[in-house]
Amino acid sequence: MPVRTTGSISYADWKEEEIRAVEDGPKLSHATVANTFTGGIEAARTDCDYNIVYTGATTGVFTGLELLTGRLDGREGTFVLEEHGAFHEDGTVTCTFTVVPGTGTGALTGLRGSGEYTCRAGEQAFPYTFEYEPA
Repeated sequence: MPVRTTGSISYADWKEEEIRAVEDGPKLSHATVANTFTGGIEAARTDCDYNIVYTGATTGVFTGLELLTGRLDGREGTFVLEEHGAFHEDGTVTCTFTVVPGTGTGALTGLRGSGEYTCRAGEQAFPYTFEYEPA
C-alpha cells in the first residue's frame, strides 16, 4: 500500500551555464543546484543537474536528475529522482519527479515512488508531496 509524505524543499548554489541560444528562438542551458529536503524526506545538500530549454524570456521546460542521501520517514539510504518540469511567465515552477528504479540503497533498496512540487516566484522554500511503496 502506498505511503504519502510531505515536506519542503529549499535550494542553494544555483549555477547556470548557457549551452547555446538561437536568435529569436530557444536557448539551452545547464544548471547545477544543491537542494535540501525536510519533512518526510530528510536530505541535506543534494546533487542535482538540470537541462533547461528556454522557450521565452521567462518560460521553459527542464529535466533533471537528483541524488538524495538521507532518510525517508526514518529509513536511511540513497536514491535518485528523475524530474520533469516547467517554469511559467508568472514565475511559478511546476515539477513532477519519479524515483529511478534500482537507485535505492541501504534501507531504501527497492524504493519506488513519485511526487510533485510547485514553487511560486520569490519562494526560497516550497512544499512537496511524495507517494512511495516501501521496499
